[in-house]
Amino acid sequence: MEHTLRIVFMGTPDFAVATLDRIITSGYEVVGVITAPDRPAGRGRKLNESAVKKYATEKGLTVLQPTNLKDPDFLESLRSLKADVQVVVAFRMLPEAVWKMPKLGTFNLHASLLPDYRGAAPINWAVMNGEATTGVTTFFIDEKIDTGAIIMNAETPIGASESAGELHDRLMEIGADLVVETLDKIETGTITTQKQPESDTLKTAHKIHRDTCKIDWNLPTQEIYNKVRGLSPYPAAWTTLISGSESLDIKIFKTTPEKVAIDQKPGTVITSRDAIKVVTGDGTLNILEMQLPGKRKMSVKDILNGFQPSADAEMR
Repeated sequence: MEHTLRIVFMGTPDFAVATLDRIITSGYEVVGVITAPDRPAGRGRKLNESAVKKYATEKGLTVLQPTNLKDPDFLESLRSLKADVQVVVAFRMLPEAVWKMPKLGTFNLHASLLPDYRGAAPINWAVMNGEATTGVTTFFIDEKIDTGAIIMNAETPIGASESAGELHDRLMEIGADLVVETLDKIETGTITTQKQPESDTLKTAHKIHRDTCKIDWNLPTQEIYNKVRGLSPYPAAWTTLISGSESLDIKIFKTTPEKVAIDQKPGTVITSRDAIKVVTGDGTLNILEMQLPGKRKMSVKDILNGFQPSADAEMR
């Protein structure tokens, strides 16, 4: 089947690139790409292009990078693309003048099974909360955040030891397929939608801050374990290691839980020749990968070759 839809794609990070690529390789016409403006990054403050811009430029696509989505010049440029539908993946909240523009609507790909985990960090929160399943959802955008009518979704299990980074990469591919399926339904006029149910018990995925990432060693082992993998590799769980006279904020990326009876205070560090364990509220957590200040992420075995916590070390 020859596709006739004219599509404008909106997105910024790597997660969005997979979908844009799948749309193009499926034979759909992308008449324009909207992405974030270039940002200064690194020590030299060199302007850094978004992952989506880099991909779109390589493919010779028209790229717009508005700083203000309500700017009349941008709206005129967007209108001139004559899109039938707009696809949004990991972009930002759109004003009504933008999402209402195409005749067949604007839909978004969200990395959860809506209505649960609306918000900025659905992958992280699903893992941190110890969910067994998650998925992706396409929905038509409306005036609120992640509340529009659901078009399609796809479910997937979360591995018991899977990190947010690993889940991100799987959902990126599942989501890319779902967007193409959604476009197929829109093009053939076979689309159906379902209003999102509202409830006081919906799980949310609000933005993650530094305080969100701090480990409380009084919590049960499994909760801390889920937190670490739910924040790995970014932004990463952290704790303060008190070792002798040193106080070091360290990041922890990978652990294994150990439910053992232990009568030491939560936060107590137990060090052997090639392992660091920390006492939790109901056991210990074996740290496998961590990062000391000013250093790169390393295995604990490698860290212990050059750094040895004091005998009375503790995590706070």
